[in-house]
Order: sequence, then structure tokens, then C-alpha cells
Amino acid sequence: MFIYEKKLQFPVKISTPNPRLAAVIISQYGGPDGELGASMRYLSQRYAMPYAEGKGLLTDIGTEELGHMEMVAALVHQLTRNLTDEEVQNCPIFAPYFVDHTTGVYPTAASGFPWTAGSIQSTGDVIADLTEDLAAEQKARLTYDNILRLSDDPDVNNVIRFLREREIVHFQRFGECLRMCKEKMNAKNIYLTNPAFDKIQPRDQGRG
Repeated sequence: MFIYEKKLQFPVKISTPNPRLAAVIISQYGGPDGELGASMRYLSQRYAMPYAEGKGLLTDIGTEELGHMEMVAALVHQLTRNLTDEEVQNCPIFAPYFVDHTTGVYPTAASGFPWTAGSIQSTGDVIADLTEDLAAEQKARLTYDNILRLSDDPDVNNVIRFLREREIVHFQRFGECLRMCKEKMNAKNIYLTNPAFDKIQPRDQGRG
């Protein structure tokens, strides 16, 4: 069960509308490496995680990503509220989004491709899933880096930097979880297996 607290993890207070920035920031809402996909990935993977510590971590981070999704949505909303027709017309990068969604918040990539579960994976394999999670956090961090390169709004940048820092923390936590799982699986090298399947079967015993 989730308990909703009516405040953002980090305050979002945008003073200047900017549809150009909104058109790129939306990628971290519904893009391939965005917060929606991250939350769905981790909250789905937790069911197959055999270790309580790993299950708790996936639940914690997956829940936090829901909060980050809300922050990105707040950014997009505040950057586009009360836009005039002239402001929309003078921003070609935002116009295609405006045609389909006006100023509603819709899960899509900056390229215009809508969110799809095809951008995430949940295999039930501990090593495969955690390795994907590590990559996902780095790709999200990279996307925030790119947004910072394009943004000159300090109100936006403060929020983006906070979100970027959380991606780095999540990467570190998933790395710790991967090491913990390796130790529990009693395999010290990187060529790890799935303990649910890679066992010697009775029919195989005695074979050379």
C-alpha cells in the first residue's frame, strides 16, 4: 500500500513559462529512460527478486521514481501553463506536442514517440534485471545532463540537478544490491547464473 504525501520531494516553482524547455523535459516523464518507465520496471521486478533486501530496494526506488515522475510533470505543467497563442506559434519544437495534447501532460519522449512498456524489461533473472537497472539509472542521468545543457532557467536547473543526483544514488544502491546477490548466489565472478534453473538435474548426475 502506498501513502500519498501532498508535497513534492523537491519544490518545483517555475516563474517563467518556456514551452521549448517543456518539449525536451517531457522525455523524462514518458521517454525511454524516463521516470514512468523506471517506476514500472522496478515495481514489477521486485516480485521475482528472491532476497528480501533486494525486494525492499526495488520497492523503495520504484516508489521514489513515482515521486520523480510527479516532479517532472509539475515542471512541464508550470513551463506551459497560461501560454498565449503567440508563444505557441513562436515555438516550433513545442507545436507538434501542442496539436495533440494542448498543454496537458502526456507520457512521451522528446522525439514524439509515446511511452511504451517495450522500453523496459522484467525477466525474473536477478542478474539480468539488476544489470538493466544499473544501465537505466546511467541513461536517466545522461538525459538529465543533456537537459542541463539546453536549459538556462535556474528554477528548472535546480530541480533537474536534484533529480540527476538521485539517479547517481540509485546507481550506487543497485550496484550494492548486485554485489549482495552475487555473494548470496556464491558466485564471485561476473559469469553468473539463475539459481532457479541452473542446477544439476537428477538425470544429469554421473555424466562426464
